[in-house]
Amino acid sequence: MDVLHRNNVTVTGNPQGETVVLAHGFGCDQNMWRLTVPALAEQYRVVLFDYVGAGRSDASAFSESRYASLDGYARDVVEVCESLDLRNAVFVGHSVSAMIGVLAADAAPERIGALVMVAPSPRYVDDHDYRGGFSAEDIDELLASLESNYLGWSAAMAPVIMGNADRPELGEELRNSFCATDPDMARVFARCTFLSDSRHDLKRVRVPTLVLECTQDVIAPREVGAFVHREIPGSALVTLDATGHCPHLSAPEATNEAILRFLAGLR
Repeated sequence: MDVLHRNNVTVTGNPQGETVVLAHGFGCDQNMWRLTVPALAEQYRVVLFDYVGAGRSDASAFSESRYASLDGYARDVVEVCESLDLRNAVFVGHSVSAMIGVLAADAAPERIGALVMVAPSPRYVDDHDYRGGFSAEDIDELLASLESNYLGWSAAMAPVIMGNADRPELGEELRNSFCATDPDMARVFARCTFLSDSRHDLKRVRVPTLVLECTQDVIAPREVGAFVHREIPGSALVTLDATGHCPHLSAPEATNEAILRFLAGLR
């Protein structure tokens, strides 16, 4: 199968510039980066894609056995990079894609030369002295609700995830994105997202890494950002003046500025 078709790959920006790959989070698609692309496009070649089951990807390529773990999504990232023959690309991953980027960079270090992790979380469940933000019971209830009534779950959770209650249009956009995702495929992605534990993978990161966190984020609280920063050798941590889990939508100027500053430092 043509990988570029499978993942609805889009290439834009400066063809002579260094490559930045933008990867969306759960329930989203590449359109979520529309406020970031213009900030990058003048200097950088920008690659966007949709994970299988999201956006305009080829749903016929979906395999529950492949996508029941983050490794399957990381394989997609590596295959996209191989298809475009990318070298030392900067991978910008939102939410669970931050961890997918970690796995992809470990699998193909020649393809990914730096990471930007936007609101990352290596584990959502609290564990002894680790605070992920949710108890095991919370996650069980979340997944049960999602699996029994995906549209209802989307309507209830999107505003919580997005935050910024004074800007309800943001929560509505995220709800619409969730609802546009195939429910059966979303259930598989949700399970591997919220039950994943990538903490042990962080110490293997050997590329320059920027961790972006928000001042308030119910999905990835600041304790998580501190943990990721501490576990990745030499990483930089920036706390954005932003609330919610999607700063590239709620605070695009601050998010873009932090990314551009990091990219400039790589030169």
